[in-house]
Amino acid sequence: MTVRVRVRLPKIGMTMEAATVVRFCRQPGESFRTGDPLYEIETEKVSQEVTATADGVMLEHCVAEGDDVAVGAHVCVVEVAAG
Repeated sequence: MTVRVRVRLPKIGMTMEAATVVRFCRQPGESFRTGDPLYEIETEKVSQEVTATADGVMLEHCVAEGDDVAVGAHVCVVEVAAG
């Protein structure tokens, strides 16, 4: 059994309120493993990849590359094993 999960922009630093999604590392339909990068973000201070916390498949991008996204906003939707 699988579940759809909306991946949110994490808060990386104490003062971080938003970031730019630089690029997606996985396209819809592509699978990934735990620890694989899903997307890359850039803030005023740092560039960082956001990695998968479980094995799964990228289903959809909720924002476009180059978009500024608020902390907690949905960035993409993935499908992972339930449990």
